[in-house]
Amino acid sequence: MRVIFGMLISLLLTHSSVGIHILRLLTEYGLTTTYGIRTEQLPRFNEYDFIIVGAGPGGSPVANRLSENKNWRILLLEAGGPEGILQQIPMLPTINTKYDWQYKYEPRKKACLGLRDRRCLCPKGKSLGGTSTINGMVYSRGHKLDFDIWAEQGNYGWSYDEVLPYFKKSERANLREPVDKSYHGKNGYVHVQNTPWRSPMTDLFLEAGKELGYDIVDYNGRQQIGFSDNQLTMVNGTRCSASKAYLRIRRSNLDIVTEATVSRVLIDDNNHAYGVEFIKNNKTYRVNAGKEVILSAGTINTPQLLMLSGIGPKDHLDELGIKVVKDARVGYNLCDHVAFIGLTFLVNQSFTFLQQAISTPGAALQYAINGTGPFSTPFPGGLAFTRTKFATDARPDLEIVLQAGSFNVDPRKGRARGITEEVYDTVWKPLEGQTTWGIWPSTQLARSKGRVTLRSTNIKDHPIIDANLLDDPNDLEVLVEGVKFAIEISKSKTLQRYGSRLHDIKIPGCETLEFNSDDYWRCAIRQLTTTFNHEMGTAKMGPATDPTAVVDPELRVHGVGGLRVIDASIMPEVPVGHLAATIYMIAEKGADMIKQSWQN
Repeated sequence: MRVIFGMLISLLLTHSSVGIHILRLLTEYGLTTTYGIRTEQLPRFNEYDFIIVGAGPGGSPVANRLSENKNWRILLLEAGGPEGILQQIPMLPTINTKYDWQYKYEPRKKACLGLRDRRCLCPKGKSLGGTSTINGMVYSRGHKLDFDIWAEQGNYGWSYDEVLPYFKKSERANLREPVDKSYHGKNGYVHVQNTPWRSPMTDLFLEAGKELGYDIVDYNGRQQIGFSDNQLTMVNGTRCSASKAYLRIRRSNLDIVTEATVSRVLIDDNNHAYGVEFIKNNKTYRVNAGKEVILSAGTINTPQLLMLSGIGPKDHLDELGIKVVKDARVGYNLCDHVAFIGLTFLVNQSFTFLQQAISTPGAALQYAINGTGPFSTPFPGGLAFTRTKFATDARPDLEIVLQAGSFNVDPRKGRARGITEEVYDTVWKPLEGQTTWGIWPSTQLARSKGRVTLRSTNIKDHPIIDANLLDDPNDLEVLVEGVKFAIEISKSKTLQRYGSRLHDIKIPGCETLEFNSDDYWRCAIRQLTTTFNHEMGTAKMGPATDPTAVVDPELRVHGVGGLRVIDASIMPEVPVGHLAATIYMIAEKGADMIKQSWQN
C-alpha cells in the first residue's frame, strides 16, 4: 500500500497542480478501506446490550473491551465512513474534506481577528477513528497534578496513581531514549513511536534547549518540564488511529455500522435510556439497548446529542421546544489549548529543513519502500513544556511546538488554519523560496471557558461553538511569555550558527504598534490565534453535589439511567499536553467501570 502512497506523492511533487487535484479527489471520493475492519450496512439485531455512539479514541476502545465478553452484543455507530488511504500518510493533512466535520468557532472580538470571517477553525474527525485520523498524532498524557486535581474535586478513582495503569494498558511503546520505561505500556493496542525521520532542525531545537538549561525529557515519564522529541501514535511510518488500533478484530458479537448519524437518545418516562435513533441514507432507524447507551461522539457532538435528547439547560431547551428530561449544564465548560501561529524565523545558511526535505526526488520512493523519510512524520519538530511567571502550581502552563518550516512553504498558504489571503500576502508571501522555521506557543491551563449550544433541533445543523478564546487576560499574557521564550531559543548560540533571526514584517492590524513590544505581541496573538483543537469539558464529570456536573465519576449521566459519556467532554479541567492519550485512558477505564457494573 505504501507503493501507492509513493506514486501519489511523486505525482504531487512532479506535477503539483495535477497532483493536488488528484489527491483531493481521492481523499474526497475514493480509495477508502476498512483496514480489515468488518462493517455492516445496518444493525443485524433490533436490540443490543450496549450501543456506542462514535468510533474515535473514546468509542473504539470501549467497543473492543466490551466485546471481549462473548455474552454481550455490542453495536458501534459512526457518522463517518471508513478511513481513507491518504489519511495514513502522516505528512498529508485531510482536514476540510469529508473526513472532517468542518466546524468553526463563532466570530470573536478578542481572538481569531486575522482569520477568515474572524473565525477559528475547529476540525473534528468524521470517520472510523474519529479525530485520531486527522490530528497531529502527538501522544502526551498530561501532568500528574491534572488528575490529582480531578480526584480532589470529588471524582473518586481518577487520581494519577489510579489512572496511570490505564495509560499503560492502552499503549504499545517503542521509543528512542530518553524514555522512562516504567511509565509506558508494551502490550496495548495504540502504537506509540518516535517518527522514523527527524529533521536536523529538531536536533538544533533540543540542543538549544540544553543550552538554555533544560533537560531532554520523556514528557510522559517522571518529568514533564523540558525539551523533547515527539512521541506519536504511529506504526511503520503510518498513522495509528483509534480504529486501526482497536477495531481490527473479528468478533461475531460486535457490529460496526458506518455513515450512521445518531440523532437522539431514546429515553422513557422513567428517565432511562433504552436505545437510539439514527439516520442512514436519508432513512431513520431505531435500535434498542438492553443495558446501556454510551456516548463517545466527542466534545462537540456529545453535548449536541444530549441536548437534542432533552438533557441540557432548561432555558435553552425550552427556547427550541425540546422536552426537558434532565436540566443539566450540558455544553458549558468548553476549553481548549489556545496558540499563536504568527512566529516565523529565517536562517542565512543552506540547511535541510522541511521545504528541502520533501522536495527531494527520493523522498517519495523512500517512503513507498521503507515507510521512512519526511513523509513519515506529521510535522518534523519537537516540543517543550515550561512554566511562566504566571504559573500557580507545579504544572507547566506553556507548551511550545517546533515547526520545521512556516506558512511560506505551505502549498495551501495557511488556508487550513483560516489565514486570509491579505495576511498571507503581507507576512509570508515575501518569504516564498526562503528557508524558515517556526514555533507555536500554546497556553496549557487556559482559564477562558466557552459553550456549545444548539443551532436548531436538526441534527444536520452544526451546533454553535462559542469558544470564548482569550477572554481571560491571563491566557493572553502566557502566550506573550511564550513568544519571548521562542525568541530566546532563536537567539541561542546553537541557532545563531545559522544566523537565525525573527521575521519582522508586521502582522496586519498591528501596524501602529512598536514591533516586538508586549503590546505588539498582544495584538498579533489576537490576530493570528489558533487552537490545538483539544476541545474538552462540555459534559463535565463531578459528584452529585456539584451543580455543574453532567456525569458522575463513573461517567453515568446524572439523573438518567442507562446512559454514560466516555470521551473528552467529561474532563472537568483542561489537562496539560495533547488529549488523545488521555481519551484512550478514559475509554479503557470507562470500559472497566461498565464491566464491573454489569458483571457484579
